[in-house]
Amino acid sequence: MPSTTTSYDLVPRILPYLDRLLIFALLEHLSEQKLYPADVLLQAKYDVMKDTNMMDYISETYKSIHGEDATVPQEITERRKDVLEKLVEFEKKAEKMLEIVRNPEVVNALRSDAAQNFSYVKDNYAVTPEMVDILYHYGKFQYNCGKYAEAAEHLYQFRMLSNDPELVISATWGKLAAEIMTLQWENAVSELLKLKELIDQKTFTDPLVQLNHRTWLIHWALFFFFNAETGREKLTDLFLSPAYLNAIQTSCPWILRYVTVTVLTSRNARKTAAGRSSTYATYQKQIRELVRVIKQERYEYSDAVTDFVYALYVDFDFEQAQTKLAESADVVKTDPFLVGSADEFLESARHLVSELYCQIHQRIDIRDLSARLNLSAEEGEKWIVNLIRDTRVDAKINFSEGTVIMNHPPQSVYQQVIERTKGLSFRTNQVLAHMLTTRNATAAVNGAEGGEAQE
Repeated sequence: MPSTTTSYDLVPRILPYLDRLLIFALLEHLSEQKLYPADVLLQAKYDVMKDTNMMDYISETYKSIHGEDATVPQEITERRKDVLEKLVEFEKKAEKMLEIVRNPEVVNALRSDAAQNFSYVKDNYAVTPEMVDILYHYGKFQYNCGKYAEAAEHLYQFRMLSNDPELVISATWGKLAAEIMTLQWENAVSELLKLKELIDQKTFTDPLVQLNHRTWLIHWALFFFFNAETGREKLTDLFLSPAYLNAIQTSCPWILRYVTVTVLTSRNARKTAAGRSSTYATYQKQIRELVRVIKQERYEYSDAVTDFVYALYVDFDFEQAQTKLAESADVVKTDPFLVGSADEFLESARHLVSELYCQIHQRIDIRDLSARLNLSAEEGEKWIVNLIRDTRVDAKINFSEGTVIMNHPPQSVYQQVIERTKGLSFRTNQVLAHMLTTRNATAAVNGAEGGEAQE
């Protein structure tokens, strides 16, 4: 595996699954991180935005690239004029419809049933399907002009009245993007869940189309890392739901980096959401599922973050985990989606190392454990004191000797059988998964050889 953070860069893999304006938002974020040369990012932003309706930005960026004295191409000047004319045209076409949907009487009458809503405005205001569609096209045009709040409003109004399933899904994609661009995270979470529901409930003639929708939604969901306080738990639930975990394994295994970070950091997010025992049980279940998928997909994708989990939970190799934890720190701090969660991830990762290490050993050398956590002796001592206090484990610290004595309560025979059974069940599932993977790979090879023989 590569050892540099540049080789761990996932941006090129993520860009094909993003809307162009979301790509622009990501490039803006990359400019702040200075991970790429400024001139390269500036040209990339121009290439992304040149086909949008944000003509003033296009002109300014062109001059930034070619010099302030450079003459803006005639094509850009003419397009600016066309955009302004179309904007006026849309305003006239949508004027009557906007007056209706903004009428307080209509607002109070609308419900969650779009068919019922359309019948109401049709009977009382002579609204036609074509008039409703104007809201969709106007909202889409506004979005491409960079007027995200207006776009979100018009797309919402359209969705309240339309019975066209394809346009409703498209409008929901647009509204989700608009909410992300305006940093309205609570609204964005709502749109994410609504879009997931539409994708999951819709009957697709081609399953591949549904898979593509889910793959795109997974990538758009990465923007919620920009706001760790909103939607983190929803992200974890989305990534680990069977349909979306299957999509990750099938179409985008590199998302396992983000699945790992959401699962590990959800330990802190769930502390205030439920009782300690139920929260910890949920967390442990998520960890087991994460380990299963990382182990199963290791041949397809791995990086320092997933390798850390593999070293810790599969190999029980603390030295390798220590190395991968150090590499993970560099990776998450240079990943545009994870940089804001870097400290939280490292804290959670150290918790995992500490817990496993303390479960295995009874007498613990503080300096040794500190080194495995990539902390100085002084930092490690403070860390262990806080860990014992927070987790309330039965342990005694001998500061003069620099050791911690763990008091592991003896398990009953019944509990030992239960734990061993759980372990056997887990390993059996791993063996079955490996056998299925091997069988499928063999079948694919045999099929390919058979095809060559026929040729």
